[in-house]
Amino acid sequence: MSSQREPIAVIGTGYVGLVTAAGFAELGNEVWCVDVDADKIARLEHGDVPIYEPGLAESIARSSGRLHFSTELVAALEQARLLFVAVGTPPTYSGDADLSAVQAVVEAMPASDHHALVMKSTVPVGTGSWVRRMLDERGRSGFSYVSCPEFLKEGSALRDFLAPDRVVVGDGGDWAGDAVVELYAPLDAPLVRTDVASAEMIKLAANAFLATKISFINEIANVCEETGADVLEVARGMGLDHRIGTHFLHPGIGFGGSCFPKDVSALKQLAGNSGYHFQLLTAVIEVNELQKRRVIAKLQKHLGSLVGKTVALLGLAFKANTDDMRDASSLVLAARLQADGARVRAYDPVAEAEARKLMHGVEFADSALAAVSGADAIVVVTEWPEFSELDWQGLATTTAGRLVVDGRNCVDGEAVRAAGFVYEGIGRRPLD
Repeated sequence: MSSQREPIAVIGTGYVGLVTAAGFAELGNEVWCVDVDADKIARLEHGDVPIYEPGLAESIARSSGRLHFSTELVAALEQARLLFVAVGTPPTYSGDADLSAVQAVVEAMPASDHHALVMKSTVPVGTGSWVRRMLDERGRSGFSYVSCPEFLKEGSALRDFLAPDRVVVGDGGDWAGDAVVELYAPLDAPLVRTDVASAEMIKLAANAFLATKISFINEIANVCEETGADVLEVARGMGLDHRIGTHFLHPGIGFGGSCFPKDVSALKQLAGNSGYHFQLLTAVIEVNELQKRRVIAKLQKHLGSLVGKTVALLGLAFKANTDDMRDASSLVLAARLQADGARVRAYDPVAEAEARKLMHGVEFADSALAAVSGADAIVVVTEWPEFSELDWQGLATTTAGRLVVDGRNCVDGEAVRAAGFVYEGIGRRPLD
């Protein structure tokens, strides 16, 4: 297959870039990966994958003969005509996307009439037109441009690449769009072939809708707590309606990660810059921020003042099966707890190294048992499978207090209560 597959280049070796490179290599493409981070490239050349993503290291090892890593663009330009751009576009203080890395890529391109930039990075609507103007102004009019947004979920990103819900290709109808469509053809996924601006909006709109769904069910959970209803039963009944579905009807302490917070803010800001006030997204963002802080209120309800109390956080990553700490709820919780005078002890099976870069004054434990030992309260922050299998009877012999706040509704409340703890879920009906 590899002799028939077109070689490609991937610029940027973060989550999206590495998964894209590994996925295409699995399909038989030769892939030239380029990044300005020399240390990261050196690690990748030695088979050391710098991020945690299930199956990714194994995939890269399997396809090592088809993956090439460099800090220079020269080989990539020589070998590939399709240059997938997967650089970071973090939010600025204003909420707009920082496109400086994208601009740097564009400025590094030589004059060519047989290359194309294929945008994988999440960018605002209008970026394609902006890139087109930059290329034209720099005498690079021969360069083609394609928008091909990614829809990868951290924790299942490689699987999502190889079995996508859809492939979106936005282009002007030239050879580059056809070539990208051909690349994805073996995946046999539904294809949305559209214009560049619509492709850009599809990604932002999809993430904003999913974030809205999360904030909605969190609001329902909060009302359930006031009325005695159980949000899990409510979500089950809602989800059976095919117009609603079960996905993203899981209440918790708010969304985080590299996509939802950034993309919701970016779309809200894009709308504002265009003269439209996106009121719904303003509420989505507010609900998400308040949801994290409701955990503090639950702790105070049972413990009173948090001064001098020890609170154990189980899980730090923004979700299970990743080490990503970007906009993780644990960052807000730890900061608020410390501000209220509490001592914070934390455990995460994967994300500790990343967490240490962002969390200060937190005591890190090497196991869940060590984290809860002597704690006045336990907060389950990330839905790691091992937390649903904890021996609560055993843990009860080591803790100082008897409060468990299940921020993801992922542990057995009955088992927790049977062990002598007070159980607080999110939107759960009080246990008798």
